[in-house]
Amino acid sequence: RSSDLEKRTVLGGEANSVAVDPVRERIVRRAVLEFRNEMYVNLGIGIPVLASNYIPKGMTVHLHGENGLMGLGPFPSEDQVDPDLINAGKETVTILDGGSFFSSEESFAMIRGGHIDVTMLGAMQVSRFGDIANWMVPGKLVKGMGGAMDLVSSTGAGTKVVVTMQHRTKNGEPKIVDKCTLPLTGKRCVNQIITEMAVFDVDEKKGLILTEIYEGLSVDDVKTATDASFVVSPELKTMGQIE
Repeated sequence: RSSDLEKRTVLGGEANSVAVDPVRERIVRRAVLEFRNEMYVNLGIGIPVLASNYIPKGMTVHLHGENGLMGLGPFPSEDQVDPDLINAGKETVTILDGGSFFSSEESFAMIRGGHIDVTMLGAMQVSRFGDIANWMVPGKLVKGMGGAMDLVSSTGAGTKVVVTMQHRTKNGEPKIVDKCTLPLTGKRCVNQIITEMAVFDVDEKKGLILTEIYEGLSVDDVKTATDASFVVSPELKTMGQIE
């Protein structure tokens, strides 16, 4: 029943309507540039899942939900809401023509086996060499790990792990750090970090490499907001945005 929905998420309307603030939208518009035609992609809860609304026309991206969905579409309009169609974050979604449904066992076999090309997820902290903490803050109630550990471990099987997050916390503390202080989700597993300020690649030997910077910002601005050392790419460019 529609009234039983935990997160009735729609495009427009009132209940949990999708209104993206400019900072989050900037991150998402850059993240979508990582997509290629016919890719299989898993989008995590929060900023990553918003990317489903920005996939360019003419591009086919197969969006995977670890709760057993392949072929996720944008958030529904009010008249498309189906209480039986939700993503891993319990938000209402749509399924595209040709989409499929399967068990959690099969879903995580796809993830662990490296059959997903890209996984995008949020984080509370990412370290210089790609450690990630994104599942709990000590002392606060959490519902559980979810699929995060499986998703980040798939980098060893060939999946690209991309973190999309705001550069600092609401209190202004850096989220890109030399060493994570929160409980880890995975070690040396993040390949790329996309924030509203910059894009970093993570090299297993050099650590963070600044590859893109948002228009109007300087490298010093990024250094001030980052609690980890990084190398500036000789090919540093302005951060891209999908139209």
